[in-house]
Amino acid sequence: MKNLRFVVLAFVLFSPRLGLSQVSGNLAFSQSGAKARAEQREQNKRLISEKALPPTGTTTFVEADVLMNVKADEFVAVFGLVQDGATVEECGQKMDATVKEFTASLQALKVDSKDLFLDFVTQTKIYGFEVMGNVSREKLVGFELKKNILVHYTDRLLLDKLVVAAARSKIYDLIKVDYIVRDIKPIQDKLMEEAATIIQQKSARYEKLLGIKLQPPAQIFAEKYATHFPSEMYDSQVAAESEEIDFDARQKGNVVQRARKGRTFVLNGLDGDGFDQVINPAITEPVVQFTLYLKVKYEVEQLKAK
Repeated sequence: MKNLRFVVLAFVLFSPRLGLSQVSGNLAFSQSGAKARAEQREQNKRLISEKALPPTGTTTFVEADVLMNVKADEFVAVFGLVQDGATVEECGQKMDATVKEFTASLQALKVDSKDLFLDFVTQTKIYGFEVMGNVSREKLVGFELKKNILVHYTDRLLLDKLVVAAARSKIYDLIKVDYIVRDIKPIQDKLMEEAATIIQQKSARYEKLLGIKLQPPAQIFAEKYATHFPSEMYDSQVAAESEEIDFDARQKGNVVQRARKGRTFVLNGLDGDGFDQVINPAITEPVVQFTLYLKVKYEVEQLKAK
């Protein structure tokens, strides 16, 4: 059994009435141009180097590119916890109290203890300034302790309740949600079946339209799988327009205070562009996107000179 963790990054967007949700975490703030990167990755698979060109003038390639959208089987939500104090011991006591309160809330949601894991992240010093006259000196003022608590679950709608429980324990940082596909072998088999069918259809079409004969056996020249996670597929935007203000730079007393403009995040996954076949094309929730690029080499039958 093979596990693929599908990391989803952006704000938590959910609609309990519809029973649908798009789930992500605050890690989305650190990225942009997600779809463009995924498309470039797919295009790179199709590039033909000089060494990959047909070895003779009597051979040709037939290609197939297939995309499959797969819903996750289970999930892992990662919450970030942080506590500070004058001493390391104080930080630890505060952290233990927070974890105890949060895990008690999770038990009420029927989350088993085996589905929880506490990950130690960092313990760092905190420095502040001590001002004496016109001199500001840095000094040690305390410590900061950071841990992550990982929550494994299978019901995707449970996340709404997890977020509420975390907030009650003063945990406000949902870092990410990992999407897990338990077994990828049937997915790869399905991709290969579809790609093989496309190769056969294209070969028959070329023979009919171009008047050529492709001779068996076909030789597999390239077989490239790829997986695209939601962590790579979220884009952000600011849906707002602002006026421009011109003023004399010499008027140093002028201050411009701009309004806060919210940033939105959207799952911007691969679509059918550039693919011969898309399996499960309708996306209503974040999915794992599997692709296969298959290139087959044929010998072309040469007409005998009369």
